[in-house]
Amino acid sequence: MTDLRGKIAIVTGSGNGIGRATVKKIAESGAKVTVSDVIVEDGERTVAEIKAAGGEAIFVQADISQESQVKNLIDTTVSTYGGLDILVNNAGVGGGQLRTHEIELEDFMRIMAINVGGTFLCTKYALPHFLKQRDGRIVNIASTYGLIGAPKAAAYCASKGAIINYTRQLTVDYAPDGIRINAICPGYIDTSLGRRRATLAPGELEAAIARREKAAGMQPIGRQAQPIEVANVAAFLVSDDASFMTGSIVTVDGGCVTTFNYGEASN
Repeated sequence: MTDLRGKIAIVTGSGNGIGRATVKKIAESGAKVTVSDVIVEDGERTVAEIKAAGGEAIFVQADISQESQVKNLIDTTVSTYGGLDILVNNAGVGGGQLRTHEIELEDFMRIMAINVGGTFLCTKYALPHFLKQRDGRIVNIASTYGLIGAPKAAAYCASKGAIINYTRQLTVDYAPDGIRINAICPGYIDTSLGRRRATLAPGELEAAIARREKAAGMQPIGRQAQPIEVANVAAFLVSDDASFMTGSIVTVDGGCVTTFNYGEASN
């Protein structure tokens, strides 16, 4: 079992999906955790579940594209627990179903501000604490869409590709300081479309679920992953078991990027 006893962790976007599974896994492994999300009820539910399982958790609401809110997230965690050891930059947004010439600049920049700018801000304000103790572990949640192109996903692909190379660049600057930074690229994950589920009309929801299941079926493993399957990898990467891993881009994608989309689900 991954041992994170004595560690203090922040997981952004941890009210739902991969973030929720990750913060619960890290807490289960012994760390004190800060759950952070823009939606209060989702974050508080996650905290309640962690506490019910015997873990220690607080909730801090934060829009990671806003510098003041990120500073408050880091400061509240440090003042509550006395330090910071782990940061999982999970919060992000999708965008979509438009080609580049159809996207409004405002919409493109919003996705970049949250996905890339938010990752930058959280990392920026966590790093001084890591530098002080010459130890820190960061996992950035990117996407297979940061490694390959995908239809009508210009802003999302651009943002996740940026996170991947930002992970590599951070490694160059901070590995000598004892800080390890890795990224995970999930494939299709069964998150019930997360928060989008409640905003879609029934027909749109059914179509969206069908598209995801069809696409996931074309991965070599032939299914979507459960969020815990990504969370397990994140917990490993921030543990001492991954002590020689930094700058790694780890795919958790059922083999998605090993082949091309050939149009038929394998049996």
